[in-house]
Amino acid sequence: MKELLPFFIRPSHYLGNEINSVHKDKRDVQVHMALAFPDLYEVGMAYMGQRILYEVVNARPEFWAERVFAPSREVAEVLQSRNVPLSTLESDTPLKELDCLSFSLTHELAYTNVLYMLDLAGIPFRASERGQNFPLVIAGGGGTFNAEPMAPFLDLIVVGDGEEILVQILEVIKEGKAAGLSKGEILYQLRTYPGVYIPAYFDTSAESPHILVPVYSDYTRVEKCIVSDLNKVIFPTKQIIPYGKVVHDRFAVEIARGCTRGCRFCQAGVVYRPVRERGVENIARLIDEGLDQTGFEDLSFLSLSTGDFSALEHLFVKTYARCAQEQVAISLPSLRVGSVSENMMQLMARIRRTGATLAPEAGTQRLRDVINKGITEAELLDHCRKLFDLGWSSIKLYFMIGLPTETEEDLEGILDLCLKVLGTAKTKKRIQVTASISPFVPKPHTPFQWEEQIGLEEIHKRIKFLQKIFRLFNKLNLKWHKPEMSVLEGVFSRGGRELADSLEEAYRRGAIFTSWADHVNYPLWQKIFQEKGIDIHKYLGPREYDQPLPWDHILSGVDKRFLLKELNRAKQGKITKDCRYHPCRCCGVCNFDAHKSSLSVQAAKKEIKPILNLCKPDQDQKRDFSPGDKEDLGLKKAHIRLWYEKLGLSVYLSQLEVQKVLERAMRRAKWPLSFSSGFHPLPLLSFGRALPVGIGSKAEWVNVYLRQLIDKDRLLQSLNAELPEGMKALYIEDLSLAKKQAQALWEDFEITFLGPADWIKSLQEKWNEFVSSKEFIREKKGKKKSKKIDLRALVESGSFEQDVLKVRFSWQEIYLNPLFIVDCIFPELEPNQFQMVKTRQLFS
Repeated sequence: MKELLPFFIRPSHYLGNEINSVHKDKRDVQVHMALAFPDLYEVGMAYMGQRILYEVVNARPEFWAERVFAPSREVAEVLQSRNVPLSTLESDTPLKELDCLSFSLTHELAYTNVLYMLDLAGIPFRASERGQNFPLVIAGGGGTFNAEPMAPFLDLIVVGDGEEILVQILEVIKEGKAAGLSKGEILYQLRTYPGVYIPAYFDTSAESPHILVPVYSDYTRVEKCIVSDLNKVIFPTKQIIPYGKVVHDRFAVEIARGCTRGCRFCQAGVVYRPVRERGVENIARLIDEGLDQTGFEDLSFLSLSTGDFSALEHLFVKTYARCAQEQVAISLPSLRVGSVSENMMQLMARIRRTGATLAPEAGTQRLRDVINKGITEAELLDHCRKLFDLGWSSIKLYFMIGLPTETEEDLEGILDLCLKVLGTAKTKKRIQVTASISPFVPKPHTPFQWEEQIGLEEIHKRIKFLQKIFRLFNKLNLKWHKPEMSVLEGVFSRGGRELADSLEEAYRRGAIFTSWADHVNYPLWQKIFQEKGIDIHKYLGPREYDQPLPWDHILSGVDKRFLLKELNRAKQGKITKDCRYHPCRCCGVCNFDAHKSSLSVQAAKKEIKPILNLCKPDQDQKRDFSPGDKEDLGLKKAHIRLWYEKLGLSVYLSQLEVQKVLERAMRRAKWPLSFSSGFHPLPLLSFGRALPVGIGSKAEWVNVYLRQLIDKDRLLQSLNAELPEGMKALYIEDLSLAKKQAQALWEDFEITFLGPADWIKSLQEKWNEFVSSKEFIREKKGKKKSKKIDLRALVESGSFEQDVLKVRFSWQEIYLNPLFIVDCIFPELEPNQFQMVKTRQLFS
């Protein structure tokens, strides 16, 4: 694939040489695998599950885990037109040559993207069609607790925590390869491992597609795999630093796994039980190492319910001093209202304010009790009042529509609650409250798994109702999840293997990236469902409590009796308190204190129980603490210009990507950067003209303000140790402390043409025609209007030396993208037929 980089959109996403990426010699590796994420790079690089598995597998010298993401449509067209298979990022190995290909299934709308990636790799879709010469195709992730629509396409599915079981699977593959075992023999050995689900070992019943008949009498149910203590497994601190902007571009540390808050709509809150917290000292060490090794400017405490971490305030205070000193913002996603003290909010505001997002889920207290949300209106308003008082100007509130028992009064309650939140702000200037609406989807393994999902027409009706009542309030903003996506999610989340044919047909007709609102072709799905005899309304409809469900053979650890009890309590509007800090509700997961766990295989070998730092949340404890003195990060003691080169694969980095690469490299190198003031402080860096993607340079610069005077050699040496392949810091010169600095008036370039001598001779003739002309007028299209420009006036000099054109551009009157000039002079030139490098900048 890498030979096609000049043709790719966002080529940096296919380089595979990011800082902290792992590269091994294939000759030293016994099992070679890829961690495949069925979405774009900017989405997949934010997925914590892949980061963890990448670290865990690559810690073993005999294993090598590379990455691969779903390429954009444009890149896929390039691959297909040139008959080049989809390959791994790090070594550019075609996927079909690997031993194992492991997909992350995080949600149902990514299913066709798995087929998309298999197709681009030249790997047959169906497991039954893949012989010994193809890799073992497996999947893991939260979506595997009912992945039956994908079952015919997968050799093996991992259910539950993956850190330990994936390494065990690779060990069996390694031993099987050495012994010459077939793929079928390897799978047969793996069936005895907890968390390993082999779809081929369950047949569909003639009675119902939702009834699965086990092939082997000793393999009838699959219990999820559980890591009982997170402190005993690897967590990545050398996380790969992505090129470009990704969805969550930050250092994220998983502080806990599991949640027993008990929201009755939440699948993750069921399947990841029990709660297991990492120790505070362990987390603090991970954070220190992670910030040292990444240079991220944002830190995130990650868990299903971060605010319920028992020692959150202690952890926050322990982390705060370093983050404040290095201007690293701390974000706390997945916060429950009332779970963060005012002291913590004040400290967060002192560094940098990240977005404030809260999830009341329902507009009325009655409906919040039905879903067991566990927050009151008074708590929500008090929380929002504190945020506004501390300087936050916008708050986003998440709501669901279509929840069981929802009425029009509950919909009106969404507006009423948003207005009350707006009312907590002392001033209404620049204040914004956003209500983000998502249709409810009943998920497997939850108390609401038997409930009805409202159909497409009803979803649109309720959204229009909300639009109408919100329209009068300009300080309120209403957003909503595309209803068609929720309908498809509902079908596939509670469907069985009978949907596999529809998935395959939808892919063949172009349905990919269905999780992106602008890519959803709902009429196509409707047509395919009709052709395949799939009744959407039946899939969205209620289920009988005693009818077989497609996921009955998957053990999440939570008993169906507990789920039914919770459903009954929901209908009565009764709250069930969190078993972390209140009496056990006997859900069936744990085996401590004489409890019997339904995860019987693992319960016989280890203790399954909640692991907490404290028996009572420390946010409930009143305490006074001082944030301490903070160094003046806006101090300017030195102003320098760093000259650097950008060659090799780094030519495919955009200017914005280079800026982020350098900033984070400077952070890792411990440069004492000066920062701007205001709500969102940034390092004071100023770059020269943007270098177009694909052009190299031996003469780029960035101006940097420092708050301390540092030896230049020391600065260069420390920075070069942190730069990616192809980038190198060359030298440093002193500047005045003035903000404005001159730009170059001339730039020299060398263009090397890659082709036979007679072809290069024809290019020389075109160049001679160009330089001999008095003018060379071409139209340059802008964002608003086009402009005619004389390109000849921009070329001061130039000459061919064999296959290299040396040219000097003059930017005294106007600056233009050098690639545009080259394209106009040599219109038939392909991107892979030349290399262009800036060699010098002249200022006077």
